[in-house]
Amino acid sequence: MKSGLHPDYTHQAKVSCGTCGTTFETGSTTTELRVEVCSHCHPFYTGKQNLVDTAGRVDRFRKLVAKSKTSAKTVVSRRVKLQTKRAKRLTRAPKAEE
Repeated sequence: MKSGLHPDYTHQAKVSCGTCGTTFETGSTTTELRVEVCSHCHPFYTGKQNLVDTAGRVDRFRKLVAKSKTSAKTVVSRRVKLQTKRAKRLTRAPKAEE
């Protein structure tokens, strides 16, 4: 291997979790790592569902879902109005010719 090409690897990199505050050591090319979710608080490893809101993503998702539900209701109501108009037009008696 060429010298000076690869970064220095350390076996004592300190990792700290931003959610639960857990710290542990691992190997890395940096001396300190900060993570949002670690294995102590991640739902896959704990079996508990918790929402970790990063930059309001959960709120944005809920707003999007609410918006789509209201838009779906308006589409359905428009369809109903169109169908009733068509039904009235079809059932209207033809005018008697004079």
